[in-house]
Amino acid sequence: MSLRLKSWMCLVLFCVVFVSCSDSQRVRLDSPDGTISFEMNALEGTSWSYRVKVDNRLVVDASRMGYGLADSCFLPDADWKIVEQTKLSVSKEWKPLWGKRSVVPDQYNQVNLKMACQNPQAPIQQLTIECRLYNDGLAFRYLIPEEGKEMEAVELTQFNLASDPTAWFYNGEQANYGPVNLSKVDAVRPSNVTLKVHDSLYLNIHEACLMEGDPLRFASHLGQTDLVVASSAGVFGKLKPGYTSAWRVMMVGRTPGTLVDSHLLELLNPSPAPDMDFSWVKPGVALWDWRINGAQWEGFTYTMSYPSWTRMVDFAAELGFPYLVLDANWYGPEFEKESDPINGEKANDVQRLLAYAREKGVGIWLYLNDVGGRKFPIEKTLKQYGDWGAAGVKYGFMSGTPEEKNLWTQRITALCAENHLLVDFHDGPVHPYGQMRTWPNAVTREYCHAQLDAHRVFVPSTFCTAVFVNMVAGPIDMNNGMFDLRQGPTTRVDENQPVPSTLVAEAARTLIVFSGATILPDIPEYYRKYPSLLAFLSAQRMPWRESRTLAGEIGQYIVMMRQTDEAFLVAAATNETARTLSLPLSFLPEGTYEALVVEDGVDAHYLTNREVLREKTRQVVSTDTLPLQLAPGGGACLLFRPIK
Repeated sequence: MSLRLKSWMCLVLFCVVFVSCSDSQRVRLDSPDGTISFEMNALEGTSWSYRVKVDNRLVVDASRMGYGLADSCFLPDADWKIVEQTKLSVSKEWKPLWGKRSVVPDQYNQVNLKMACQNPQAPIQQLTIECRLYNDGLAFRYLIPEEGKEMEAVELTQFNLASDPTAWFYNGEQANYGPVNLSKVDAVRPSNVTLKVHDSLYLNIHEACLMEGDPLRFASHLGQTDLVVASSAGVFGKLKPGYTSAWRVMMVGRTPGTLVDSHLLELLNPSPAPDMDFSWVKPGVALWDWRINGAQWEGFTYTMSYPSWTRMVDFAAELGFPYLVLDANWYGPEFEKESDPINGEKANDVQRLLAYAREKGVGIWLYLNDVGGRKFPIEKTLKQYGDWGAAGVKYGFMSGTPEEKNLWTQRITALCAENHLLVDFHDGPVHPYGQMRTWPNAVTREYCHAQLDAHRVFVPSTFCTAVFVNMVAGPIDMNNGMFDLRQGPTTRVDENQPVPSTLVAEAARTLIVFSGATILPDIPEYYRKYPSLLAFLSAQRMPWRESRTLAGEIGQYIVMMRQTDEAFLVAAATNETARTLSLPLSFLPEGTYEALVVEDGVDAHYLTNREVLREKTRQVVSTDTLPLQLAPGGGACLLFRPIK
């Protein structure tokens, strides 16, 4: 295992309590800093419930836990008792191979509750509930004992909000659903959801470590302020002996940005297997051949073919971009069953390209559609890609039920790891749930509405919402960074409509979006037209040493800082409203820095005047504050380098 993935225990305190039936059946657990509390006890005459307080203020009122069985029993029911409590306090650090920062505090208090049924005729006699409280949220899960038989059951876990918060839901490849008061939602919606309780309290409810079972969905009802876990497989599923549920997670933040910066989902996933070596995993910026198809520059027409590929590889090598992604149809029409992902149409050209790119220090990603991924032996296909020396796989259009897709995603991720391949899942993938801790090669997925698809819904406010909802779940591939923003249709083969954004906002979004593969969609010549923005792109050298959301409001704007070994980068993006922001530079260490500041040009607008910018260079220190002018749909890009 890579040394950077190891974590070490600084402090662990255990306390085991055996509880008699006459003892109190109320459980309380506090976060390490004491700001979040969790209480659990039996509802009068029915089942068990929990409550959550933040700053001693009730946030989640009595909410049901456990399962309903097909015989109308509840697990746990009122006749269940806690027979053993195990409490522990943990303080350690996780050093991810790559991520939002190089060192992540891993501090929590945990209680394990072993529960037993007092009715000897009950079909299941025992259940363990694990609960953890971090300073930025809580999580709990259910463990079914190995003994017993398979039962039909439905999960009943509930989040009964004590107020009527404003909600924004993940919504697939559409604009996020919201803002809407939770009491006005009468639907079953996919996870995850961000909630604004009040101006200084935000929540995100999701799941972590989903090893089996249905990906989380929520049912909500008109006039109520609760979210209930909903099964996508029907009313009842199978509850098997030895089953461990996913963690049910509620992140807590004082600002929406603190949700974005959280590592809670990753921390709830296990470390990689001891025999797995991920030292070869390198995150970074990638070029992409899909949107260049049809682009013209001085008599040269870009296509998804060898001459254009080598041109892109040369540019990537020059700028220090580590990857080029080849998209669909390189081995034949992607939806035809006879398209062979090893021996297909351009396989020989791809192998030539891999050799050419290897000499230039550039890795090549290969697209694989689910049709070819299932028709041909997936083990053989991915081994061949690894033997060829490919850097990664972009996997598209996975079929199956949500549970089947999750298991297939796990299998492909593991096979990619065995063959030293990074992986990016596209086209309605299973939502992220912290997998990147266990599988660092799972660097991104299209858990969003990619901005170059279906312009009917992607506008600046879409971006300023998705980063506070979708991106909280994990790294996402949004395809930002288009620099050809001319008015009217372009010569591109796929989606030739102009992007509703400004040039500066496009560059800013590449930094704001967290992804282990930042995929740039345009041709080299359009990037060369704007040297200051190209310098900003090429300075994005991952892994990040530190990331911090400096400011932002859901659907309105966001300001992100990321630190490399050599520089600090800041990006801001706004919705359709122009705004002026003040940027304190307190994130900079002591010393003097040269700051490159790139802003939207005079009269810039995301619909009518996209390609204008202003730039300036000045010396700054950490006590300075910089004003930033953002045009409608615009942004700002700043690059700080220390003056030695």
